[in-house]
Amino acid sequence: MQTRKLGNGGLEVSALGLGCMGLSFGYGPATDKQQAIALMRSAVEQGVTFFDTAEIYGPFTNEALVGEALAPVRDHVVIATKFGFALPQPEGKQVLNSRPEHIRQAVEGSLKRLNIETIDLLYQHRVDPNVPIEDVAGTVKALIREGKVKHFGLSEAGAETVRRAHAVQPVAALQSEYSLWWREPEQDILPTLEELGIGFVPFSPLGKGFLTGAINENTTFDSSDFRNIVPRFSAQARKANQRLVDVLGQIARQKGVTPAQIALAWLLAQKPWIVPIPGTTKHHRLTENLGAAEVVLATGELSSIEEALAAIEVQGARYPAHLQKNVGR
Repeated sequence: MQTRKLGNGGLEVSALGLGCMGLSFGYGPATDKQQAIALMRSAVEQGVTFFDTAEIYGPFTNEALVGEALAPVRDHVVIATKFGFALPQPEGKQVLNSRPEHIRQAVEGSLKRLNIETIDLLYQHRVDPNVPIEDVAGTVKALIREGKVKHFGLSEAGAETVRRAHAVQPVAALQSEYSLWWREPEQDILPTLEELGIGFVPFSPLGKGFLTGAINENTTFDSSDFRNIVPRFSAQARKANQRLVDVLGQIARQKGVTPAQIALAWLLAQKPWIVPIPGTTKHHRLTENLGAAEVVLATGELSSIEEALAAIEVQGARYPAHLQKNVGR
């Protein structure tokens, strides 16, 4: 697989990474441990060098899983993890904590669970309004000096916060949601990143599964599935948004590929410093997703996609209100 550079600090990764959250957390019951390890190792065999986890996934269990799976290939992969939440989280709430002492505590825990000496890319998971971003960036800068972290990242941060952090410690990558059905980053985020030389890592590049065409208004989710509380996944919204999937399917058939591959190829075509991290628990979906790196969309095809999407207004918020308040700060 081709590689891409995130930021100006020499961080080079595969053009597509693997989001590992869903193996342990968020989308129903955790995947069987050995199956999850086999999936990650299959990703490595297919050229993936970029793996994304976080202490809150589980919590803690996903980092341990990723660490065990990648131990045999540690020198050939880039592992990204995140800090920024008070753990354990109160039921139904999202409590942030990016105080310097908590960041250090989180990093020590992540190093231990991942069984590594250095975190390749350390993100602040959500911006903490109670801690100046300069203090956060300064703490990570010190951790980089100490050899515990290699690169600094932010997740779901607003453009002004990115600028302030970058002035203290260069930011290698911003991770936020971006896909054919969530294009808000195009307004302020992408121009800011381009100006500052920062990479972009879209999570949920397949719209939490919706853009694959495998979900419709009649789909039911496990009781522990995060999508049950996402307004965009109400039955009514799914019915309204089906038109987007139908258009993707039509374009995919003309190209001889799948809707998921079109959605990922579209992201890759936007900027050379964008690295999507689709997640999956299934081997055939992994192979399908990674195949998108070989799909080249011509200028005319990109224009056709743009034209078709311009006529569709996606329905439903991407987060419930209590989670939405913590993004874009």
